[in-house]
Amino acid sequence: MRTQIKYEVIYRHRDRYAISTMCRFFEVSRSGYYDFVNRKNKPCKDDELIKYIQYCQKSNGNTYGYRRVWLWLEGKGIHRNPKTILRIMKKYGLLSEIRRRRKWVQMGKQMHKYENRLNRNFSADVPNRKWVTDISYIHTKQGVLYLSVICDLYDRSIIAYKTGTEQTVNLVLDTIRLAVRKEKLSKKKIAGELQLHSDQGFQYTSHGYFKLTQSYGILPSMSRRGNCYDNALAENFFGILKTECIYRHKPATFQEAKEMIDRYIHFYNHERIQLKTGVAPLTLRHST
Repeated sequence: MRTQIKYEVIYRHRDRYAISTMCRFFEVSRSGYYDFVNRKNKPCKDDELIKYIQYCQKSNGNTYGYRRVWLWLEGKGIHRNPKTILRIMKKYGLLSEIRRRRKWVQMGKQMHKYENRLNRNFSADVPNRKWVTDISYIHTKQGVLYLSVICDLYDRSIIAYKTGTEQTVNLVLDTIRLAVRKEKLSKKKIAGELQLHSDQGFQYTSHGYFKLTQSYGILPSMSRRGNCYDNALAENFFGILKTECIYRHKPATFQEAKEMIDRYIHFYNHERIQLKTGVAPLTLRHST
């Protein structure tokens, strides 16, 4: 039994048995036990911060990871190191119930990393020169539906998307194939001019992703590890989709979620005005 647990047992039974007797029984020192009691009775320095994080997670349905919680706190004027936020969320069970940090799987030659070609330059002068891609989740009563999207930075339109009940490499590959087909791009047209930016999720470091991008002549670009701002535009789209659609209606089934996604992305591409351009994404695209 760990010493900390022994102290907890002694503390719970302090009114029934002598402290010295229990310390001898558990083979711990009295001084160590009283140090534990002093620490236990002191107010936690993180109490106020914990309350804010609990409020934040309650308000968003426990879906925020520590980076979003950190941004939320910054917006409230509460400035803490992101690592402090992560430590507290882990310690007090406040991590997102939906999405966890992707675990690295050592796959030998099957793991590919790419330079950050995009380097947060989220603008393009013509279509099909800079794409960003990512995967997120849609929570339903049936389970989690995964959504893979590709966004063109020229007009920020969603040029391709796929859904699936599993977060697989094929979900990503099928999204790329769909984007190339819809945009009627040949390898000659791409010719090393098209960047495709992603985070470092296992789908994007896979050998299948490497082979497909090579076959099309696409130049992969990759965020630095643990830096959500490097793929901010893709993250931003998911935030808009969930805030304006998913969180308001809360789909019960996979089919309902797919239909909601279809309707919203059509609205996003054809009707939703972009503040930067003053028109919907495809309005800009079709005017070129």
